[in-house]
Amino acid sequence: MADTKQTVRVTQIASGNGKKPGQQATLVGLGLNKINRSRELEDTPAVRGMIRKVAHLVKVES
Repeated sequence: MADTKQTVRVTQIASGNGKKPGQQATLVGLGLNKINRSRELEDTPAVRGMIRKVAHLVKVES
């Protein structure tokens, strides 16, 4: 059986410096802490919520 989990590619496009501590922590939780760093994450409701919290700092590709 093929593993067909949906993934989403998240790239940080802006700095978390000067943002609220919760937003900075969310970037770290997503595996992002430097501009232009990308991560391939499983597309779950929890990850979608984290992305929504820092939507102005990241770019999302399906």
